[in-house]
Amino acid sequence: MKRRLCPQCKIPNFYLLNEKSERRLVFVTDDFRIVPSRPGETLDGFDTTVIYCLGCSWSGSPRKTVRY
Repeated sequence: MKRRLCPQCKIPNFYLLNEKSERRLVFVTDDFRIVPSRPGETLDGFDTTVIYCLGCSWSGSPRKTVRY
């Protein structure tokens, strides 16, 4: 599975937030699917419209990520 990268710092590690500000670590696949980094976790209750980079201050739509 190829992962998309942060457009600013070029790492593949992102997280999502829910309404309680809890984080869920995720990756964005080459076809823009958001996948939890740990098997068995779900994205229920998490906002998948905005992703946050773990390496820098970038946040935005998964569509704004760049190819590997």
